[in-house]
Amino acid sequence: MILRRARGRGLRLAAALVVAGAVGVGTYAYTASNSVPATQAGEGATAISGYTTSAVQYTLNGADPTKIDAVAFTISPTTGTVKAQLVSAGSWYACTNSVGSVSCATTSPQATVATANQLTVVAAQ
Repeated sequence: MILRRARGRGLRLAAALVVAGAVGVGTYAYTASNSVPATQAGEGATAISGYTTSAVQYTLNGADPTKIDAVAFTISPTTGTVKAQLVSAGSWYACTNSVGSVSCATTSPQATVATANQLTVVAAQ
């Protein structure tokens, strides 16, 4: 009788191991089918050079000459994006750049002669 119980337990244990193995193999088959597309990663460095601005001109407001409506200048080499600032830690103004001739409207917010203390130009390709 003890031998029959041991044999029955052994068969149940063997059956449980077979079922667990089948589930494990099935799960592995699903996880093993992942595919990842080819990607690239890299690192590089190059020198950053500055720009030269010249021929700076300020346009005063016709009705109130204490206000600056625009600033214009040339930039070399010719670049894409240009922004200007007339007050340290103040607003940045978007500029239009036409082959190195840059114009920046300074009306929103309105720049004034009294607060203008610098011309800072930032340019990028």
